[in-house]
Amino acid sequence: MLSNYVIRRLVFMIPTLLAISIVSFGIVQLPPGDFLDTYISTLEADGGDISGIEIENLKKRYRLDEPVVVQYWQWITGIVFAGDFGWSFQYQRPVSDVLWDRVGLTFAISLASLVFVYVVAFPIGVYSAVKKYSVGDYAFTFLGFLGLAIPNFLLALILMYGALTFFGQSVGGLFSPEFAEAPWSWARFWDLMAHIWIPVIIIGTASTAGLIRIMRANLADELNKPYVETARAKGVSEGRLLMRYPVRLALNPFVSQVGWELPSLVSGAAITSIVLNLPTTGPVLLIALKSQDMYLAGSFIMILSILTVIGTLVSDLLLAWLDPRIRYK
Repeated sequence: MLSNYVIRRLVFMIPTLLAISIVSFGIVQLPPGDFLDTYISTLEADGGDISGIEIENLKKRYRLDEPVVVQYWQWITGIVFAGDFGWSFQYQRPVSDVLWDRVGLTFAISLASLVFVYVVAFPIGVYSAVKKYSVGDYAFTFLGFLGLAIPNFLLALILMYGALTFFGQSVGGLFSPEFAEAPWSWARFWDLMAHIWIPVIIIGTASTAGLIRIMRANLADELNKPYVETARAKGVSEGRLLMRYPVRLALNPFVSQVGWELPSLVSGAAITSIVLNLPTTGPVLLIALKSQDMYLAGSFIMILSILTVIGTLVSDLLLAWLDPRIRYK
């Protein structure tokens, strides 16, 4: 039953991803002009000049003289059959080379942020629901609203200012200067671990605050239901009662957020990466959008969308495993 459910969901992902690819490519094509127009404008602003013959040659070189449908078809077939995401006009390199150089660090930060979010939000949410209206609950509620109200980039700026002003240390980057361009080694790995906690906390703050409120609200609602009082009357201990029944049922909305947390963390990492000067995909996306590098920007948007689909699948599977009331059919 479970295997059929998984296969069916995987099959449904194919038309979903196809529609996502069309939308991703279309979004990049919406602004007027293309990379060549941006390139010519930049060249003219610097006092340069370009002839009509050179413009035509560049259009043929970058295949910008072809219809949008043809450009999309070449892009998507290259991805599906050859793993080729196209050519980055800005970097003069294949898109896959530009992305994979940075996507590993982006994924590491996002995965660490996801773990941080759930590890912190779950116990605090349970505590706030069980100790509702206590001093601790009010304190966590205040911190939660503060985390939701402060944008990630502003928190990054505050942290950078505080670290530099009071400790004389810069918190930008993921590596120390001696490890920035060094090959991977255990020393470089531990240097990464020493720096990664800063962007992880910054990126995960808003999501942690939101999930704490979700867990608190759902668990507080479950604790007031008759089956909890019945279990207490039968002599079930508070700890066993709490974890076996209300917490398990309150986890449904908590777990279902996985589908949205993963892409939101990646997109949040994009803004934070620019502020903290992190070697991730965020600054690359900004440059691609500004220069209208359509294949690079479209590939990044598509990856974010794919993460949403994968995250939704993972959350559905977790819900089906967690709650026996959910039927696979």
